[in-house]
Amino acid sequence: MADGRELTGLAPRHRAVLAYLLLHARTVLSADQLSDAVWGVTPPDTARAQIQAAVTAIRRVLREAGEARLLMTRSGGYQIEPEQLDLEEFIGRMAAVQKEADPDTAARQVRDALALWRGQPLADVHADYVESVRSRLEQRRLAAIERLADLELSLGRHEDLIDELSAHVAAHPLRERLSGQLMLALHRAGRQADALSVARAFRGSLVEQQGLDPGRAFVAIEQAVLRGDAGPQAQPRDKPAVREPGRRANFLPYDIPDFAGRAVELERIAGLRPGATILAIDGMAGIGKTALAIHAAHRLAGRYPDGQLFVDLQAHTAGHEPIEAGAALETLSRQLGVPAERVPSSTAARAALWRAELAQRRVVIVLDNAADTDHVRPLLPGASDSLVLVTSRRRLVDLDGARTLSMDVLPARDGLRLFTSIVGERATAEPSAVLDVLQLCGFLPLAVRIAAARLHHRPRWTVGYLAGRLRDERRRLAELSTPDRGVAAAFTLSYRHLDAERQRMFRLLGLHPGRDVDVHAAAALAGVACDHAETLLEDLLDAHVLAQHEPGRYTFHDLLREHARATASAEETGEARHDALTRLLDHYLRTAAAAIAVLYPFGGLRRPSLAEPATVSFQDDAEAGAWLDAERANLVAAGSRAADGDWPVHAGRLATIVHPYLDGHAHHADAIIMHTKALEAARRRGDPAGEALALLDLAWVRWRQGRYEDSYEVCGPALDLCRAVGDRLGESRAHNTLGNVCLRRHEYERADRHLEQALALSREIGNPVGEAYTLSSLGVSHQRQGRHRAALDHHRRALALHRRLGNRRGEAGVLDLLGQVHRAQGQYERARDQHRQALELYRELGGRSDEAAPLNGLGEAGRCLGDHDQAVARHCDALAIARELGNRAEEARAHEGLARVHHDRGRVDAARDHAERALRVYADLGVPEAAAVEAFLAELG
Repeated sequence: MADGRELTGLAPRHRAVLAYLLLHARTVLSADQLSDAVWGVTPPDTARAQIQAAVTAIRRVLREAGEARLLMTRSGGYQIEPEQLDLEEFIGRMAAVQKEADPDTAARQVRDALALWRGQPLADVHADYVESVRSRLEQRRLAAIERLADLELSLGRHEDLIDELSAHVAAHPLRERLSGQLMLALHRAGRQADALSVARAFRGSLVEQQGLDPGRAFVAIEQAVLRGDAGPQAQPRDKPAVREPGRRANFLPYDIPDFAGRAVELERIAGLRPGATILAIDGMAGIGKTALAIHAAHRLAGRYPDGQLFVDLQAHTAGHEPIEAGAALETLSRQLGVPAERVPSSTAARAALWRAELAQRRVVIVLDNAADTDHVRPLLPGASDSLVLVTSRRRLVDLDGARTLSMDVLPARDGLRLFTSIVGERATAEPSAVLDVLQLCGFLPLAVRIAAARLHHRPRWTVGYLAGRLRDERRRLAELSTPDRGVAAAFTLSYRHLDAERQRMFRLLGLHPGRDVDVHAAAALAGVACDHAETLLEDLLDAHVLAQHEPGRYTFHDLLREHARATASAEETGEARHDALTRLLDHYLRTAAAAIAVLYPFGGLRRPSLAEPATVSFQDDAEAGAWLDAERANLVAAGSRAADGDWPVHAGRLATIVHPYLDGHAHHADAIIMHTKALEAARRRGDPAGEALALLDLAWVRWRQGRYEDSYEVCGPALDLCRAVGDRLGESRAHNTLGNVCLRRHEYERADRHLEQALALSREIGNPVGEAYTLSSLGVSHQRQGRHRAALDHHRRALALHRRLGNRRGEAGVLDLLGQVHRAQGQYERARDQHRQALELYRELGGRSDEAAPLNGLGEAGRCLGDHDQAVARHCDALAIARELGNRAEEARAHEGLARVHHDRGRVDAARDHAERALRVYADLGVPEAAAVEAFLAELG
């Protein structure tokens, strides 16, 4: 944090280094110490370079935040001097507690110290040192919690402690002191049976997991509870609420014994203090709202001694109309003990009586299954120390003064615990299959319970068999049902509570082939204006039939998506579904074309003309790139849906439009899917021009992947088709690709023939972009054949063309190639300068896929200049990017460069290791560079 702002922009490894520096603040740490901390006893060869890169990245982030002075380089390493560190402040505050004589003041000081903790220590930090440090920090926190419990017990605040201690004991069941403190708090609250239950649970866990018996201190507490003399009853902090005889009553429904998880939610509810507190719990159907509210109310019963009340308002109960406020008030008043004759007839008078009766009572009230804010507003207390838990499938955003808790699906651990508690041993025997079932249920509690119940009552079924049944999307919702309840039935009730317009939007969203939608895509599907679409989406979000994991993007729970799709099939005509998908595909075509035009304005002549402009506009590269990044998975899904359905032309056009983006960002797997689908669609409709275009794009992707044989085999038929249909641009592209394949194979005579034909065709059809790129490829061929003057001439002509066109990405590529020529001529400083210019230009333009080549060039130039540290660092950077983006050629080049640098430094083992790795990749690529590396390995011996 800096000035209250969170610092961002650090990679995981960089955060690990920063965290270790902060843990040893004001201490000088060497690079070796940092390396040992991050990787342990077996750091990688590049450890020092990675530490240096991490320090550089940390400095950059600190500098951007105006805090560059915090991290300093000393003679022995690095030192960080933060002005304030939460851990140091925590330790200081706890030290002050030891000197404080007043227990009440000391308790406040401990709570202030604990407030400094935010979640798990070192969350999202991954390094060798993390586990042991995290354990030590957690021990510090638990010691403070135990100190606080001692203080609160000495002050007679045992009732307030019970829920807090229960949560801690649940999280740390083998922590003996915590369990003992919870026993004392329960016993002093008059709950001897519960206290002994805690003792039994602790003993059982200790024996089962460690084979030990409790210590003497715990046994002493246990015996004191049994004797009933666990210390004098301390005076409560607050005066208890006045209770009349016979008023205490518990109307809560049964608390299910296999309730699992929800520790965060329960802790939040337990942290609510008396004072007419209203908590609105919302979430989608089947998420477990009612179970949570009832479980929490049972746990809090001791804190609300004047009664535990419950009413089901039946807003989403099949076959029932919602309970009106007046009827609910009568039920609640009678639960309080008000005689029937005293309950007024009008709703307003009943509400007034209700508020008056609650004024001197402390009760917990569960208002379950509410329709909306108006449904529950008359039921709320006035001045009272009561707690009201409201559950609803809709967000009650207009419930003034209420706190909200929106529930999500179960975490994996809690889902596993719930499933296992119902199924038993069969679950533990098939852990992988259990995880499959949970994922197919979307970790929705209702679905998990039904699936587990089906398995429990079918002893011959295995978990794997159940998972297999659930994988069939057509049957999944049917499988998740019983005679009394079902997931689909719960969803249907939520759907029926929507008005007609929102129901239609819900249905049509089910037709979307991707995972999420933005407002513009939803508007296209429904054929409505964007502003209106956003209103509908937000209403569906509030009704919890949609979810939102990031601003502006809406998605379904997996089971709700299936329900929406099934509902669309049942209630929308085939023509309406076809029209909706056509509008969506048109939207993606137009918007993708607009984004590509901004981000790749020099994509050549192949840009489909579209009848209508896009509804989304982009001001700069950042906006266009962000849209393509966000929509990439949807574009791939849309292209596949178009190809498999009635939109083959859309499939081909969309693949053509997004090709520059997928290629430039190294999304090769997605490109293969889109171009293959476009190829299949073109062949089905007998479209040789579309077939040729798809083959050309596939050939280039194969070249990018290093699959040169596949590229050549695909490109040959593409060239024939282009000639047959008279596609001169396609011919030029085919020759250029074939020429580049030949370059990789060192078949320079064939490469020159193809590239000269590509150049002539580009000039014939007036394609200066293609001309510039082909000139560069010819320059590479000349350089590799030792014709450096000709290579420089071709590169300089290409550079002039790119600069005249304003194609800065093409300019960067030529600068990098010029660096290679100058290095071959022995002009190492000049080469390094040109590689650096290329790298800076690529980074300015964005898209990391092009950075590996100039980084390797910098490494090679650095080695020639004797700057071995920089050479290793740059090759390591190139290797990381090449591996991440699947650039096999640059990966092999980086390994070869590292092998030669390590050889120069006398590190023969490291040189051999990298040379062997380079050889494996070169051999897999089938390129002649493998022979040179084999010869190098032979020299190493």
